[in-house]
Amino acid sequence: MTDNRKRLGFFTRLLDDVGPAERYRLAAQQIIKAEEQGFDSAWVAQHHFSHDEGGLPSPFVFLSHVAARTHSIRLGTGIVTLPLEAPLRVAEDAAVFDLLSGGRLELGVGSGGTPSSFTAFGLDSAQRGSIHGANLATVREALAGDDVGGGNQLYPEGKSLLNRIWQATFSVEGGHRAGAAGDGLMLSRTQPRSKDNPHATLAELQNPIIDAYLAALPSGVEPRILASRTLFVADDRATALEWADIGLRRVAGKFAASGHVLTGDRLDDLIRNLDTHVGDAQDVIASLAEDSTLDRVSDISFQVHSVDPPHALILRSLELIASEVAPALGWRDKPTTPRIAIAR
Repeated sequence: MTDNRKRLGFFTRLLDDVGPAERYRLAAQQIIKAEEQGFDSAWVAQHHFSHDEGGLPSPFVFLSHVAARTHSIRLGTGIVTLPLEAPLRVAEDAAVFDLLSGGRLELGVGSGGTPSSFTAFGLDSAQRGSIHGANLATVREALAGDDVGGGNQLYPEGKSLLNRIWQATFSVEGGHRAGAAGDGLMLSRTQPRSKDNPHATLAELQNPIIDAYLAALPSGVEPRILASRTLFVADDRATALEWADIGLRRVAGKFAASGHVLTGDRLDDLIRNLDTHVGDAQDVIASLAEDSTLDRVSDISFQVHSVDPPHALILRSLELIASEVAPALGWRDKPTTPRIAIAR
């Protein structure tokens, strides 16, 4: 995959430090801003219960609100936690949303979610893999128009969505499954290192996943590989590092508890350990250029988490990504006339 003109995405976990109504309003504004700046896609994560994990249990409801206020930006789920959902309802909601949004849905699914969420839904987190596989098969059958029981078929039909399913994974095995299914592959912004190789780069972890995906992909199917990356760019380095220091220190303990090996407690240690790209435009251009994974992907999705700067700085970061960072790396021409989204 040698074409460096990547499709650019913006990912939000809706983590602004405000109440839920304001949080959703600000996230919608950020997606509108991304469209104005020429981003190709915007993605949201599904999280149940916890406000500090994203607080968006109903991604199709939120994305429908955003679709009514935008025109062209593609809207993706990154991800729907499929083991916690009724798969036929996911297929129905996806088909209706895709129809109403003019075919703009990208359907990302995965088995993730905190163990306590599985408990609340009466499920065993240890069985998430098998539940996910069965539910994904049902979603795929429904979208294909198969009989889903009792002579019933999905309405409205969703056949075109079969080419817009994405699977999120941390593993080589997951990469193989996504490739064999002809789905898109979603790679995380960071992931834990093994204890025997705590200093592995993110590229060293994710390039084998890409290898497995490409090897399993059926002949003639175009690879779709999305890499999510934490990126916050500001007009000056000091501002970017100030917010990075606040945000990364706030979440360091949680990452350590989830298996990340944090070597050192200086800010540059946290930036390296949590795979964060932060600074002014030149800083992040240089940092991203060192990530060999990005040479192999078709899509890149940037998020400001876990830096979590204020709303105004998120909007400015989107401007700087579109006007300086992406063009410098050959991913996108500089925007000319912004596409203004009209609220309706």
